Amino acid sequence: MSKNPASGIIPVVIVTDEHYVIHLAALLKSIEMNHKSGEHIAVYVIADGVKKSSQKKIHASVSADMFSITWVKMEDTIPPGVKLPLDRTSYPVTIYLRLFIEHIVPKDTKKALFLDVDMIVLEDVSKLYNHDLADNVIAAVQDPRLLTFDNSWGGIFNYKELGFAPDTKYFNTGLLIFNMPKWTEGNYAQKIIDCIDDNIKFANYPDQYGFNVVLANKWLELDARWNYFASGDIEKPFLVHFISRKPFYTSYNYNPKYQEQFYGYLKMTEWRNAKPIGELNRYAKKLKNIWIKIKKKF
Repeated sequence: MSKNPASGIIPVVIVTDEHYVIHLAALLKSIEMNHKSGEHIAVYVIADGVKKSSQKKIHASVSADMFSITWVKMEDTIPPGVKLPLDRTSYPVTIYLRLFIEHIVPKDTKKALFLDVDMIVLEDVSKLYNHDLADNVIAAVQDPRLLTFDNSWGGIFNYKELGFAPDTKYFNTGLLIFNMPKWTEGNYAQKIIDCIDDNIKFANYPDQYGFNVVLANKWLELDARWNYFASGDIEKPFLVHFISRKPFYTSYNYNPKYQEQFYGYLKMTEWRNAKPIGELNRYAKKLKNIWIKIKKKF
C-alpha cells in the first residue's frame, strides 16, 4: 500500500434517496469519527428526490471542516443519449449511477471512492483510499456470498458461454475504488451497460453482473474486512455493509452488534431520535422501484 492522496482530498461518491438519507447520516458520521489522518473528505451525493430539509440536516450532522458535500440530482448524472438497462429486478435504477462517476468528480481526479449508502466505516477511510491500484481499473472485495462465477444461485450463470473459468472471482460493487484515468479511457461505463443489455436474462444482480463480466481479472482484491456483510460476526471489520434488511428496519435480523454501532453513529446526527420502521415500508420501497422502471424512460 502506498500513500498518494490527491492534494489532500479524498473524493467519495454516494447515491441515496429520501428513504435512505437516514443511512447517509450514519455513514458520514462513521467516516468522520474514524478519520484521523487529516485529508479533506469531498463527498458527492447523487440525490434521488432528497428533500432540502434532509440535505440541511445532513450538513448539520457532520463537521464542515472535514467535509464538503455536493448534491447532484440523479437526472444530471446520466449523460445525454445514455439509456439504462431495463432489468426485471426490484433494485432501484440508482444502482447504475456509479457507472457515471467520471461525470461527478472533478476532471483531474486520479482516484475516487464509491460507497453504497447502507454502510458504516469503522476504520480510517484514508487507509482504504490510499491503496495503490497499479494498473487495475478498480479495487473491490470478493463477494462473500457468491465468491466465484459458478455460484449456483447468484453468479454469472452463462460464464461458460462467455469464456470464463468457473473459479473466476466475483466481487461486490457496494465498495469500489476507481482508477479514474483507466476507467474513463476504457469507456467502461458504456461497456458495462452494453454487457447488461446483451445478457439481461442472466443479470440477476444487474450492475454486479456487468461489472464482473467486463472487469473480470482487472480488479485489485481488497481485504474482506473492507466490505464486511452485517450477516457476519467478526469482532473488528473495517466497514460493515448492511445488505438486505437495513438496521433501521424492525425486521433487521443480522448481527445486533453492528446494528448497535449504526445507532451509535446515528445518535450523533440530526436523526438521533429516529425510530425503526416496519416491514411494510420496505416492501413499499421495492414496489416503488419496480413502478419507476415501468414508468420512466432513460
